[in-house]
Amino acid sequence: MDQRIDVSVEELIEDIEINVVDIEDFNERVVRAYNDGTAEKGLAADDQLARSIIPAATGALRDFSYIAPDIPEFIAENCVGCMDCVTECPDTAILGKVAEPAILDERLTGIPDEETRTSIGAQWAITNKYHTVLEKKGQGGGKFGIFIDPTKCKGCAECVDACGDHNALKMIPKNDKNMAWYKTAFQFYRSMPETPKKFINEKALADMMLAERSLLYVGGAGSCMGCGEATALRMMLAATGFVYGKENIGIVAATGCNTVYTSTYPYNPYQVAWTNSLFENAPAVAMGVRARWDVQGWQSKRLWIIGGDGAMNDIGFQSLSRMLAAGCDIKVIVLDTQVYSNTGGQTSTSSFKGQDAKMSFHGTVIHGKKENRKELGNICMMHKDVYVAQTTCAHVNHFYKAIMEANAYPGPAIVNVFTTCQPEHGVGDNMAEHQAKLAADSRSFPIFIYDPRKGPQFKQRLSLAGNPNVKEDWYVHPKTGEPIDFITFARSEGRFAKHFDREGNPSATLIATKQERLENWHLLQELAGIK
Repeated sequence: MDQRIDVSVEELIEDIEINVVDIEDFNERVVRAYNDGTAEKGLAADDQLARSIIPAATGALRDFSYIAPDIPEFIAENCVGCMDCVTECPDTAILGKVAEPAILDERLTGIPDEETRTSIGAQWAITNKYHTVLEKKGQGGGKFGIFIDPTKCKGCAECVDACGDHNALKMIPKNDKNMAWYKTAFQFYRSMPETPKKFINEKALADMMLAERSLLYVGGAGSCMGCGEATALRMMLAATGFVYGKENIGIVAATGCNTVYTSTYPYNPYQVAWTNSLFENAPAVAMGVRARWDVQGWQSKRLWIIGGDGAMNDIGFQSLSRMLAAGCDIKVIVLDTQVYSNTGGQTSTSSFKGQDAKMSFHGTVIHGKKENRKELGNICMMHKDVYVAQTTCAHVNHFYKAIMEANAYPGPAIVNVFTTCQPEHGVGDNMAEHQAKLAADSRSFPIFIYDPRKGPQFKQRLSLAGNPNVKEDWYVHPKTGEPIDFITFARSEGRFAKHFDREGNPSATLIATKQERLENWHLLQELAGIK
């Protein structure tokens, strides 16, 4: 029997009982129970749990202070205000702020204990960037402070590595006394006014994280120590939030590591609206969200899809391709780890040839993954009128430029990001930024931006700016004179360790992969009009 039900979408929505989550009640009743360990014993199931609802930013209430034995110490006199430590931290555990000196002095006088007052005052540095330059311009300089949230820091030391030769951060052992001080100091940071606008240089894109509207990833996520993915998510949200505000951002996430560590009940690090879809159909869900928003007149809201290389390169590629072909105003960030981290480390089509991983073990007959890497960025450039960027978190300005241009592009945009997975890549917890930079320097993961608005010719649209020695095959180390190639990159990661003999000589498989990486670089050079 053919029955036609003539009901509008609006009427259907009105018929659905939507229970609004009382955030204060949720935090007090649910989060507190998980924090004190009583949830599994006495917390009653309810309709919110049944509907898989987690309120925004509950991750802020999670305490990771027990995770690691060490914590970063800030050495103010060495700081230049580059913001690299704040940018690269995957857990929003280290934050910066610029204060007017008079206001800072006034607030410091409110600390009764002299020793604490002096030590917190020493956390504020005088830098050329925020003080001396502005003083010379007659605008009045500020003091720059770096503060560590001991409840969010996992002790990965990524911030120390990002600080580099400045030596403004070092790891020190935790004890009861300094942990109490860190909590007091971070509370003081939070009590200070937001960084005044005059100190935020919009041309220095890293400064965006000085603005509270950019801090839309509050930490408390269950990601691994030093996770390369989490930094990419923080940076994407910072660049989007800085321009559009948190009320104008939505996320559709494909199943993967990112959905596990951001929704381990009851902890949610996002301050923006988001939903988790199945592994393969996040673009299809996003198309539905975009269509509904457009009907409501919400064309200016920014909608982002989050997915790994498995979700976007493999099982979900057809859905992604369809979304790109449809010309939807949807943005995509691909967290490219070259491996299925969430399910134990199987290879994906994004994996490098020779990589040792689950389902592609390195043995006596088969030496790791046999297929060449599938280049998602290259494929997406072949779709009509799609903005495509390939970047890393180590290239801060390039990354932020890609996100901001993607947001402004009137159509589909995709940003493919190299995201180090420490356990699966076989590198240290503090190495995400270092490995990402090395991946680009070695042509293993070249960075580029393809913008259809730049002209009718491919070479006008594609820019390889940001890669070293763009006109040459390989980047040559300035001190040693040695070429930085795929062998150099592979030598630094455990996933390729079995390809080197006792003398450190690479296998035939690695040499073949080096050639394949060079061929991909030559293709990009040709498309960009360089060769």
